[in-house]
Amino acid sequence: MNHLSDREWMAYRTKNKDRGRMLIACPDQPGIVAAVSQFLFSQGANIVQSDQYTTDPETGNFFMRVEFDVVDLEERIEELRRRFATVANDFGMDWSIIEAKRRKRMAIFVSKEDHCLLELLWQWKSGQLHADIAMVISNHTDLQELVEPFQIPFYHVPVSKERKEQAEAEQLALTSGKVDVIVLARYMQILSPRFLQDYPQQIINIHHSFLPAFVGAKPYEQAYKRGVKLIGATAHYVTEELDAGPIIEQDVQRVTHQHDAEDLKQLGRQIERTVLARAVGWHLQDKVLVYQNKTIVFP
Repeated sequence: MNHLSDREWMAYRTKNKDRGRMLIACPDQPGIVAAVSQFLFSQGANIVQSDQYTTDPETGNFFMRVEFDVVDLEERIEELRRRFATVANDFGMDWSIIEAKRRKRMAIFVSKEDHCLLELLWQWKSGQLHADIAMVISNHTDLQELVEPFQIPFYHVPVSKERKEQAEAEQLALTSGKVDVIVLARYMQILSPRFLQDYPQQIINIHHSFLPAFVGAKPYEQAYKRGVKLIGATAHYVTEELDAGPIIEQDVQRVTHQHDAEDLKQLGRQIERTVLARAVGWHLQDKVLVYQNKTIVFP
């Protein structure tokens, strides 16, 4: 669902009509940048931004994100992919070529708290998040009235210990083939390994703590008992290990002994909404590459 006006959406599409993105990960070796640049030049493409990173110039892995313009990209993209496959094979690349104008389809999972959901909806409505929000799914009905004015489908899927498997089957029936990324905006349920298999590195969670500290439930209470001087929030990809997936973004705020646990929660909500929106925005712009249990986030 696109909440931009027709004029705004056409302006965005026109600006990005022939803009492509190339994402690359491979063993580091001489000649990668030259080969990519030469290929794009040979196809009549103009590189408008290029970022790269190596874990080690001699024995490490190399990561690259390139944005380029080429005339009639939509009609030529499959041809570009076929031709680049030869270059990619020479360097052992894991790669993709993406049209920048293609908006990812997003589902937002929520429970009862609204602050992270509202931030995503506000940024989406203003055009800062280039995605189509296909649906909001919740295990409660508390936020349904908040979502309805945005004309986004809201689905209530109750979750309990007895029907958790059934609930996930219902959620997958709603999302499979219909969304590219799932955002857990303070969704207070743990997803099963079966669910995660369908969306590897495509589920983003906000944890109300500066991981790896205070994993699991009630992190603000844990932080208060520990007497921390900084609180934070962490956006990460979801993996089978609880709160241990690759971290995309984090932020912190200084606190003192005068703040009680409820104060920490209030301060933390602002950090959570900001951190999650940043992480989601970067993912939608294909700026995040995962390496082992870490991320490379290009500017």
